[in-house]
Amino acid sequence: MFDPIETIDYKSCTIEIYMDDDADDPRNWDNLGHMTCFHNRYSLGDSHNYNNLVELSETINDKNSIILPLYLYDHSGITINTTGFSCPWDSGQVGIIYMTKEEIRKEYNWKVITKNRREKIYEYLTNEVKIYDDFLTGNVYGFMTKDKCGDDIESCWGFFGETDYMINEAKGEVDYYLDQKRKEHFKQVKTWIKNSVPLYARKVIEI
Repeated sequence: MFDPIETIDYKSCTIEIYMDDDADDPRNWDNLGHMTCFHNRYSLGDSHNYNNLVELSETINDKNSIILPLYLYDHSGITINTTGFSCPWDSGQVGIIYMTKEEIRKEYNWKVITKNRREKIYEYLTNEVKIYDDFLTGNVYGFMTKDKCGDDIESCWGFFGETDYMINEAKGEVDYYLDQKRKEHFKQVKTWIKNSVPLYARKVIEI
């Protein structure tokens, strides 16, 4: 088992944070955007049948779709965004991410795509790119929780981006575990009292 990158002590238990090296490619998810990329060394984004950006633009354009450009920075690893990078030597446009207006109207039941609604789509597409970038850069994590004896409580993987949300989830698992142990203990105490079990014969449940 590989070592955790961080260990957190929480309410007599331990939360271990790990890199998730086996995370699922988020482009396998049920995404709304079409991430169409062209690169001679990397297989990026979604599968498609276009040969280049020029050919793609003949079908997908600002008249029938909402589009954001995709830029790739390739230097000791790759990272992707919609705004570009300051280094002109190792970066450039690699494709686009888009939704057709027909798809948008169908998905959101909109008749008119207003400016505010367009901004909402831009935000959604940007978030899809951010999640994909987390996947490309290895910014994906998982956690394991253990009790005071070192026994496993719960584990969960596939948290993309910052770890704050994941740590709160892990703490929630510990809270639930300890709450269940307390309920188990109180139930046992009631049984002892009901059956007049002497104190020396009562086995304390560790919490």
